[in-house]
Amino acid sequence: MQVFTQNLLTSSVKRGCIQCSTGKFLVLLMIGGLAYLVLTHTSPVYSSSDGHVKDVVSKEGDGVTLNGTSRFGRFLRRPPKLPPQLSPDEILSRERSFHKQEKKKAGSEWTARQQSVKKAFIHAWSGYKHYAMGYDELMPLSRKGIDGLGGLGATVVDALDTAMIMDLDDIVFEAGSWIETNLPDRLNQRGQVNLFETTIRVLGGLLSAYHLSGGEQGENPIHKGPKPIVYLENARNLADRLLTAFTSSPTAIPFSDVILRDHSAHPAPDGLSSTSEVSSLQLEFNYLSSLTGDPKYTLEAMKVLEHMKTLPKVEGLVPIYVSPSSGQFNGENIRLGSRGDSYYEYLLKVWLQHRESNWTYLYDMYEEAMKGVRHLLVRKSIPNELVFVGELPFGPNGAFSPKMDHLVCFLPGTLALGATKGLTKEKAMKGNLLKFEDIENLKLAEDLAKTCFEMYSVTSTGLAPEIAHFNVEGNSEEGLDGGNKSSKYVNDIIIKHADRHNLLRPETVESLFILYRITEDPKYREWGWEIFEAFEKYTKVDSGGYTSLEDVTMLPPQKRDKMETFFLGETLKYLYLLFGDSNLIPLDQFVFNTEAHPIPIKGSTKRE
Repeated sequence: MQVFTQNLLTSSVKRGCIQCSTGKFLVLLMIGGLAYLVLTHTSPVYSSSDGHVKDVVSKEGDGVTLNGTSRFGRFLRRPPKLPPQLSPDEILSRERSFHKQEKKKAGSEWTARQQSVKKAFIHAWSGYKHYAMGYDELMPLSRKGIDGLGGLGATVVDALDTAMIMDLDDIVFEAGSWIETNLPDRLNQRGQVNLFETTIRVLGGLLSAYHLSGGEQGENPIHKGPKPIVYLENARNLADRLLTAFTSSPTAIPFSDVILRDHSAHPAPDGLSSTSEVSSLQLEFNYLSSLTGDPKYTLEAMKVLEHMKTLPKVEGLVPIYVSPSSGQFNGENIRLGSRGDSYYEYLLKVWLQHRESNWTYLYDMYEEAMKGVRHLLVRKSIPNELVFVGELPFGPNGAFSPKMDHLVCFLPGTLALGATKGLTKEKAMKGNLLKFEDIENLKLAEDLAKTCFEMYSVTSTGLAPEIAHFNVEGNSEEGLDGGNKSSKYVNDIIIKHADRHNLLRPETVESLFILYRITEDPKYREWGWEIFEAFEKYTKVDSGGYTSLEDVTMLPPQKRDKMETFFLGETLKYLYLLFGDSNLIPLDQFVFNTEAHPIPIKGSTKRE
């Protein structure tokens, strides 16, 4: 028993010693292993090709390298050199340099596009000169001229200031020489003309040409052609004859038609005048009074607006007919399309023309009318909520019509102009010059401009119809879409068969021009370029000129054989200005009449 106990004690001591030595050995082994892992471990690198983790370990001689570095190199290497840190001024300088280069690159692109518009104008004028010189309009397919505006050579006068803006001296010489030689006799010999059309196209064109040729500065002609006084003398001769429409009427509302050779005037067959026509004469007659010092032109023209101030309205909105015999509005049809449009435009622009005068009632009437538009006429289409301006054909108590003429596309530009008064949006906001209503109107302007552009892009040709209807019932009418099935808005816009023609109208590009100048958003230029390319593709006539289209939803489109004067006087002018420098005819120094003839704002003597 004693022996057994002794042996057991001896065995336990030995086992304890062995366990102690083994533990120490294991601890040392574990520490050594951890040290090895720390020294040899490298972070995994993610492959850019397959996204899996790969250990970048290679052998170099007998040692292990990690990305070309020995296992201890990471502890010995120097920290990497960082690039020199730029100061805030240096960073700003580099950013400005980059943006300047980008702006220069973009500028050269738009200069090239502007030159394309100039070439289009030359092509349009070439067709007119060869086949219709002296006629009102060109029929480019028949290669002949037609007189539809009284026979005063309307295209010559309408196109003249566009040629001046584009610095096309040869065309200025041709047009100016024709006016000097032929227009005086035409005024003495021709018969009936429409007061409104003749005022905005011929009188407006002559007055603008007088200014742009340097007439007010008393200089020699800036462009080739006659002396500036020739344009002013013809303008005064014409205006003296047109004044009979005012003086012959028993009320402040002028008659619609004038017999030039007789110095007489008479009402339209139905006895009515269009509201827009009688209220869109004042820019031109006011400017003529300013140039000649004779107040009679302003007195007669402004009587119309002063009288309209007293007439009953529907939230500032007015019917589209007015009677010269009674001086009252006729009917209840309210719309901003034909026969209503430029009434609202001239309320703003006549006030801008003489902003320092006591005509603030005009701006008050404009503001009230725009509130009425937002409240009574603005709706959204289904399913994609395009904002549009409809009509009240039976007045405020009648049914709403989701019909919008292309003519209504003047409104986005007018709203934007009314909001900032010709300043850029940025400058107006920095100067704290925008009221809440101005911001509302500017937002509506941008929404409506998009709708006007979509009226183009929804068709097969990329050109807008004369009239569009908007889907507000939730179901599209079969066979009445624009033809471009890829358009998001193909079910929002309805184009009826009678409304599918395109007359080369300017209203949308007019608004794109004004909105680009005010917001400086390049999308308006891009939209304008798309429209121009569609005109080039589908309306250009190889022998000269451009033609109206019968149906913009069909390919190829049937052609109508007529080039309206406003294609040269307005459409191409606005496109040229849209793609050009904002200092050319600045919006805070000029107002454009409703035929795109720039007239200087009173007190602004800077000539472009």
